Amino acid sequence: MNLLELQRRMAEDVRRPLNTDFGMQQETEEGLSISQLAEGYVKPNDRLTSFERLEIYNRQYWFRVIAAVSEDFPALAAVLGAKRFNSLVLAYLKENPSTSFTLRNLGRNLPIWLVGHPEFAPARHLLLLDIARLEWAYTEAFDGLAVPPLTQEDLGDLGADSPLSLQPHLQLLDLRYPVDELVLAVHKETPASDIVSNAVLEREQKQMTPRRLPTMRRSAIYLAVHRFDNSVYYRRIDREAFLLLSALQRRISVGEAIEAAFADSKIAAEEQGQKIQQHFAHAAELGWFCRPYIDLSARQ
Repeated sequence: MNLLELQRRMAEDVRRPLNTDFGMQQETEEGLSISQLAEGYVKPNDRLTSFERLEIYNRQYWFRVIAAVSEDFPALAAVLGAKRFNSLVLAYLKENPSTSFTLRNLGRNLPIWLVGHPEFAPARHLLLLDIARLEWAYTEAFDGLAVPPLTQEDLGDLGADSPLSLQPHLQLLDLRYPVDELVLAVHKETPASDIVSNAVLEREQKQMTPRRLPTMRRSAIYLAVHRFDNSVYYRRIDREAFLLLSALQRRISVGEAIEAAFADSKIAAEEQGQKIQQHFAHAAELGWFCRPYIDLSARQ
């Protein structure tokens, strides 16, 4: 076995998924004994066999990637509990192994993957989906691209047929539960998290003990997750604002976006003009509008 073959052998064994007890598997998918494979390139010592020494690296690899995903989904971990969350991550990474040089991308597909895996908490599956979507939106907003916002002069030149884009870091979510409160409660226990929810700041809350999470009752909300001065904010918006911004995010014209937002709105026709002005003024104040840009991340 030359050096390249040795490196490939060990890389394959170290990254092999753990068993359900979080130990190293005994056999490969082809039925080969991993103990025998380990003896071919790992020297035993007076305390550990070749298999046991290799298992240390195998387990440490997986504990590290589980920890990396946990850092991006702390509220999901808090709701599920450590054991079920670790099992979820192992199952997810088995189907979505790391393909990037950075751990940042490990959890990218987890919200979508979780849709087809209700077995980890069937009774709370929809709640978990909302939590996962919001926590990944935080990651995207935190390090997403920011481009120069439109000025008031730029906005004054817009017409119904004008194209208008939104900041790449802006994430729009339609959720079934008010999970911004829950996620904030978990993040408060992690000082490094710089996250704010206007829904929570707008009313006083009793100080919560660690891991005592707010009760979640189903209540549809719309959120804009964005970055401002290097902080991430969760901002609740109304349905029409969400539809308007979502339409603009699809790169359609201003006029088409307004039509889509109010097509079946319950807001009286005479009040819609004022609402439109409020939505545009609010988004402009926060710097959400920008000129069309090329999304290089979509090519990766």
